[in-house]
This record gives sequence, C-alpha cells and structure tokens, in this order.
Amino acid sequence: MKIYTKTGDNGKTGLIGGTRVSKYDIRLEAYGTIDELNSNIGFLASFELKPETSEFLETIQHNLFVIGSYLATDNTKIAINKESVLSENAIFLIENQIDRIQAELPELREFILPGGNSEAGACHIARTIARRAERRIVEMSEVYMIDNQILTYVNRLSDYLFVLSRQLNIEKGVKEILWKK
Repeated sequence: MKIYTKTGDNGKTGLIGGTRVSKYDIRLEAYGTIDELNSNIGFLASFELKPETSEFLETIQHNLFVIGSYLATDNTKIAINKESVLSENAIFLIENQIDRIQAELPELREFILPGGNSEAGACHIARTIARRAERRIVEMSEVYMIDNQILTYVNRLSDYLFVLSRQLNIEKGVKEILWKK
C-alpha cells in the first residue's frame, strides 16, 4: 500500500462513507484536532512516567482514535461502525482517574500558570488542544448529529490533563506557579 494516494492533491479528502469534502471542512477541523491531540498525548507518553500513567495515556490514545473515526464518518451515507463508538465505560474510567489524582493533590485555591517540568508542560499543551478539539466538535454538532458522549469525554480529558500536570509537578518537586493578580 502506498502512503500517498494523490486523491487529496486538489484540496479535497474523503470521509468514511465516500463523501468528498474540502480539507477545511468542519469535520476535518474536528477530527484533525483530535489527531493533533492524540499526537501530543503520544509525546507526553514518551516521557518516563509511572507505568499506570503510561498505560492510561495509551487507553486515551485508543479512545481518541475511536472518536476520530466517528467524526470522520459521514453517517448520512453509512451507519457508524461499532469500532467508531466510544465505550460507555470510557467517561467513567477517566472520571475515576481524575478523582484518584485529585485526592492526592493539595487543594487549589488560586489559578496556576501552565508549566513546571517538561512532562507537566506537555500536559498543558495537550490540555489546550483538548479544549480546542472540544470547540471544533461543538461547532460540528451545530451541523451534524454528534454523540454527546464524545463531547463529555473530550471535556473530561482536558480536566484529566490538568490534574495530571499538577501531579507530575509535585512528583518532581516542582513548585506550581501561582497567577499573580
């Protein structure tokens, strides 16, 4: 299989289902941002992290791939494939991770600035991409039917990345930088 097909050379690409759309179509903006987020999660996972964190990041990457395929499917032409449906358990699992991490963190009474060690910085970059992905999916949902579970998952993912950034700073002994009013 060749990596290049030449079918996108004219600024159009194919959705799952065969529909050809412009490369700036809202669907591409949505699933392209999910792909960007997935790449940044992969970058974050390349750091030396606790095994349970690395494993959960890989689970997130699989879920993002599922979300991307859902968003890339023209469900007016074909039914959503079962492999493109986010597991009902996915939101429950990410909320459990947020709760577990947050229980170990000092209470946050002020805003903190993104940053700290490299791992925490990578979390913050991924977190902001997750927020952008969420905005793109909301925009897409104004035109196409979107499973609300996808929006919920991406929203929770940004929360997870925030608490993970705090945890990673604390584990490395890096002090959080508080916003000066």
